[in-house]
Amino acid sequence: MAGLIRREDIDAVRERADLREIVEQYVTLKKAGVDSYKGLCPFHDERTPSFHIRPQMGTYHCFGCEESGDVFAFIQGTEHTSFAETVERLANRYGVELRYEDGGSGPDKQEAGRRQRLLDAHKIAAEFFAQHLNSPEAQIARRELTSRGFTREHAVQFGVGYAPKGWDNLLGHLRTKGFKDEELRHTGLFSEGGRGFYDRFRGRLMWPIKDMATNTVGFGGRRLYDDDQGPKYLNSPETPVYKKSQVLYGMEHAKRNIAKKRQLVVVEGYTDVMACHIAGVDTAVATCGTAFGEGHIKIARRLLSDDGSPAEVIFTFDGDEAGQQAAIRAFNEASQFNAQTYIAVGPEGMDPCDVRQHRGDDAVAHVIESKTPLVEFVLRRRLRDWDLAAVEGRIGALRAAGPVVAGIRDAALRSAYTRELAGWLGTDVSEVDAAVRAAAKGGSPRARQSGQPGQEAPSRGQRSGVPEAAGPAELTEPRFQRPDTRDPAVLMERQALEVILQHPARLTAEQWEEVFSVRFTAAAHQALHDGIRIAAAKATDPRSWVETVRQEVPEPLRRLVGELAVTSLPATTEDSLDRYCREILNRLVELKIQHEKANLLGQLQRMAPTEQPEEHRRLNEELMVLERRRRALRAVD
Repeated sequence: MAGLIRREDIDAVRERADLREIVEQYVTLKKAGVDSYKGLCPFHDERTPSFHIRPQMGTYHCFGCEESGDVFAFIQGTEHTSFAETVERLANRYGVELRYEDGGSGPDKQEAGRRQRLLDAHKIAAEFFAQHLNSPEAQIARRELTSRGFTREHAVQFGVGYAPKGWDNLLGHLRTKGFKDEELRHTGLFSEGGRGFYDRFRGRLMWPIKDMATNTVGFGGRRLYDDDQGPKYLNSPETPVYKKSQVLYGMEHAKRNIAKKRQLVVVEGYTDVMACHIAGVDTAVATCGTAFGEGHIKIARRLLSDDGSPAEVIFTFDGDEAGQQAAIRAFNEASQFNAQTYIAVGPEGMDPCDVRQHRGDDAVAHVIESKTPLVEFVLRRRLRDWDLAAVEGRIGALRAAGPVVAGIRDAALRSAYTRELAGWLGTDVSEVDAAVRAAAKGGSPRARQSGQPGQEAPSRGQRSGVPEAAGPAELTEPRFQRPDTRDPAVLMERQALEVILQHPARLTAEQWEEVFSVRFTAAAHQALHDGIRIAAAKATDPRSWVETVRQEVPEPLRRLVGELAVTSLPATTEDSLDRYCREILNRLVELKIQHEKANLLGQLQRMAPTEQPEEHRRLNEELMVLERRRRALRAVD
């Protein structure tokens, strides 16, 4: 049985793990300052980035939902793993050998966490299928690929494989790797009948489906044999590691290009994704046997992020009625994108794979470039249902199309489509405008369409380009009330804590001594200061510094630690950062000196010089020493 992981090994994993590398598997990050990055939060739905990380300090904080933590907390929050499982996964990834207390040992392959075992099974299955694509039996599969214009190299690039015929080929293979039937039951790779387990995929061309972290979590298999009575495409069922609404096929190939180009192309099939990427449309992904929905939108929005430049989402659908209906469903979800949405339909209704096969790579790119705004597509389809030659038909069409235009958030775009709709109907613009206004007041039942990014509500207070988040619910005790930074002294205390938490290595021994002797005026700041004093005696590496402080402060203040540790400082270079840190710490010490001077002056005012001449002289000398120190600090600034 596994024992407790030794604390020093946990610290070693934390120090070696690359927080930025891990976060970027889930979130597109943009530079936000010296060793600071930001992106859309993976823990809550948002349109404007409020999630910040400091890789060198190994910490993150979201100014929107107040989630904070280190690399372990991030993995636990996104992957829903236990703490021990998280440490073991990262230790394996970064080559740290774990030791366990009380003579215990870490889990071997038989004792690994269920999630990791499922991922291991899928990884082995993907290798198994890929190897069998080269077998004599797989000639039919290779011929299918060749007929669609794909080479052996393309198959390797996308991990395409072949599931051999037979009832227990993969089953037997995984059993030889040490997997028990109870584990295999949860993989989705097998079905179960009166005689036990048997392979779910048999005699099929196979595509591995991967999650944002590039783990294989499921498969899609295409029918190849006439006697196969199953569906043309058979996908893995949902499992603990595979949720269709949260996975997009091809994301491992597309995610960096999506972030870089701020473009997402949604196609319908595995071969369409392959064709697009081979043809240079490297932002293409596909859903896995389900409609493009809210879960997929959240993934896309985190990748597209929002840096002020326009982003676009392009849907490709077949030209048949099913494809038209799919476009309508996509339109109804489009309001959740802070991007322009389009539809691209291939010539003669061909999908991207057919376009590439029959007309070449350039034709695929041309289809995407010839996209039509999704709102225009939907409007034209609404009008198609009415006889525009008749007065009644035009009125009906206006009533059907008005809510679509009313739902456009961008005022300029809404006005443009009002004029466009008037032209299509042969009606005065004023009549269409009145219908659109009426539809807006009535509240369209469908979601609002996002033509271009609309104005967001202004953020709460701003300082150094980082929003001042409202205090977490825990900060309700009087002792832990969020400090009011409208007070210049309290603001300076906050700035000093930001520097101490973010750049402890920049403090000299003398500065640490001065910092430890300061008494903060805000109770919450003083509580953090007390935690810093304790943590300073324990922390051994910058990557564990923030987490050590977090553990030494009262629970209600731990999120505030995370917030201060990632708040952007007003510096863009190492030199300006050095200067800023020095100035802030000097101001903190100067404030301490001012308090000491005020106390001495009070004593002097209460004292009769003639009665206590020696004490009076001593206090004056102390005042002079303090003043010289204060001036010396100003001279350094």
